[in-house]
Amino acid sequence: MAAWWGSRNKVDPRLQVEVEAMRATFGNTFKLVVPQFGLLYWQGTVEVNLSTLKSPEHVLKIVYPNEYPNRPAEAYVLKPHIYSEKHQYEDGQLCLFNPKDGEQYGWNPGQSTAVTISKWAIEWLYAYYTWRVIGEWPGVEERINPKTPLSPRRRGF
Repeated sequence: MAAWWGSRNKVDPRLQVEVEAMRATFGNTFKLVVPQFGLLYWQGTVEVNLSTLKSPEHVLKIVYPNEYPNRPAEAYVLKPHIYSEKHQYEDGQLCLFNPKDGEQYGWNPGQSTAVTISKWAIEWLYAYYTWRVIGEWPGVEERINPKTPLSPRRRGF
């Protein structure tokens, strides 16, 4: 099975859009890594501007699954080591949205990109540190009435 993004010699237009969007949004913060074996991913260092942190630098990894874009990219914090009982899977993947909220508030294969996941991962970091201080995860975690619309900013991590 060919990779969704094509090959080094013939890159799929979707990947070209992804690269342009990431560069336009983050400049050189994230680097695209094309391993000889394994999955394509972005890696970058972002600063979390909170005075309580020993080091503001956080290394994020955004991994494209084989089923991309039908399945969203996955986000991980490589450094510092972070683990949350809330909104993080056992393998370290960040839980960034509730798939039950649908394409309007979560992952939309036709519109969302690695930029979407990267921004959500950065928001997740701030939510994580807020939760650590106040004991509550900010934002809507689960809608009680699924017919109640959410604003785009209240995506429910």
